[in-house]
Amino acid sequence: MEISRELAGFVNRLRRIVIVPLIILAIISLAMLLLSPFLIEIIRGHLDQKLAFYEVSEPFLAHVRLAFFAALFLGMPFIIGAIFRAAAVPFNISPLAVNLFILISSILFYAGASFCFLLTLPYGVSFLLSFQSKMLKPLISLTRFVNFTAMFILGFGLIFELPVFMAFCGRAGLVSRAAFARNRRYAVLLIAIAAAVLTPTPDVFNMMLMAGPLYFLYEAGIITLKLMRIP
Repeated sequence: MEISRELAGFVNRLRRIVIVPLIILAIISLAMLLLSPFLIEIIRGHLDQKLAFYEVSEPFLAHVRLAFFAALFLGMPFIIGAIFRAAAVPFNISPLAVNLFILISSILFYAGASFCFLLTLPYGVSFLLSFQSKMLKPLISLTRFVNFTAMFILGFGLIFELPVFMAFCGRAGLVSRAAFARNRRYAVLLIAIAAAVLTPTPDVFNMMLMAGPLYFLYEAGIITLKLMRIP
């Protein structure tokens, strides 16, 4: 019963705190809509792909989607801040620790997104398109290109949050370091499932591109808990 009340309180606090991030996301989305042609050209040029569209409304809808994804990308620190501040009270986390969690989470998110954009995404696209031939030439839809790249970049940014999530659980007394270390085999299974869900394509290569760093981050989380002296 007490846990239910704490959970209900957390949801109410999150609802109140999330209003400001939502307003910020809406404003950023409008601004990014003006910059979306420039953003598409940057991503297209980076991956060296030619794009096409199949419906009259597709270019406009693709720009709207990219503007929303760009707003999520830029506004992620506000979203992370809202979640941590809502969770601070029921789990008795000090304001200093909350600010530290927000700072490190934001850094890790952008580090993961950058890692994906600069390294993983080009190799993943190159591998997938390596199966083309003289008889099979790619004709990539603009909408699917935006969805694929945006979800891949945001997904990598989110999985890089794993050490902070583990540290927060340890600090809040929800899960011990020994439990994380003892259940590595189950972590591997969950990592494989998460990689299958978060990757935009079902192929094993792209799943491994996400699952490999995710397991490394899991081990980094255990080391972080050890440095925090959490048993």
